[in-house]
Amino acid sequence: MSDNLVDKVKGAMPQEEDLIEVAELFKAFGDLTRAKIICALSQSELCVGDIALLLEMNQSAVSHQLRLLKQARLVKTRRDGKVRYYSLADEHIQEMFKVAFEHVMEE
Repeated sequence: MSDNLVDKVKGAMPQEEDLIEVAELFKAFGDLTRAKIICALSQSELCVGDIALLLEMNQSAVSHQLRLLKQARLVKTRRDGKVRYYSLADEHIQEMFKVAFEHVMEE
């Protein structure tokens, strides 16, 4: 590999702090329960109780995972009275999940 190519690639590399954020984002996706929650939220906005029922988990465990997803900025909340509804933070999250799923389904 030539020094010019290495310099070119090095110049195109993002800042380390940005790469750390990307790694943390993928880490948040890297849990089966969180992947199920993201999949469910890609279909519809849901409350904790609905997600717990859907995943056959207790609400406390679901709340813990939602808290991690919210910290990773993958989900957002909306309050309606005493009920808090969760949805994906933006269309990028849904698109990332869709692309990842398509990738694993390829033969």
